[in-house]
Amino acid sequence: MATPIAVSMRDVDFGYQETLVLEDVTLSIAEGDFVGIVGPNAGGKTTLLKLMLGLLEPLRGQVRVFGEPPERVSGRIGYLPQDWACTPAFPVSTMDVVLMGRLGTGRSLGPYSREDREAARWALEQVGLDGTSRRNFCDLSGGQRQRALVARAIAARPDILMLDEPMSGVDAAAAHELQELLEELHQSMTVIMVSHDLGMVTRTVESVLCVNRQVVRHPTSDLTDVSGELLADLYGEGIRLVRHDLAQGDE
Repeated sequence: MATPIAVSMRDVDFGYQETLVLEDVTLSIAEGDFVGIVGPNAGGKTTLLKLMLGLLEPLRGQVRVFGEPPERVSGRIGYLPQDWACTPAFPVSTMDVVLMGRLGTGRSLGPYSREDREAARWALEQVGLDGTSRRNFCDLSGGQRQRALVARAIAARPDILMLDEPMSGVDAAAAHELQELLEELHQSMTVIMVSHDLGMVTRTVESVLCVNRQVVRHPTSDLTDVSGELLADLYGEGIRLVRHDLAQGDE
């Protein structure tokens, strides 16, 4: 029996004004996959993710999530955006931030329910922040804030988690913790992650969508020994490889 498809695109074009950002994109992502999206700046990575989310409409072609237009299944999608402003002058607790993930789940207007709060506590436990619910969100470390935002994204218990540069702005230790967390979450949901860190992607995901106006899919086995030719395909000409395993003066 074939594995059900979580996300599919067929013959998709997208652009702004007269400039195409993505052209003739056809792809499918199976339920349970862990997929990375890589490519150069302005290559279309975030645009591709927003099309999957239903935040953008293609100029041509079709986007489906679980066989439906994305906006019809938004409750089954968890999303971590690239930028989420933290304003210390506006006090908001970690629990308040995570509870935002319960909006749009079909709940009625009014105060959060006991079910909402139980789901938020569950999400905080999943990301290892169950002791921070009353702390000011902006007082958390960068890595803790990112994990809290992951908790917000999973508070509605989605079937698919989409993340845009989740390691951005965190140190190496926090990035490693986030990587382990995403691997754990992958056990129960499909994960799609935009990242600029090709090394981290190849250690974590099962396949990679290489985006530079067009989209090419590679298994991570193709990327474990990255060649200059492959980097040129991914990021364009003029890319250099830096060898950290050779000390200065080594041949």
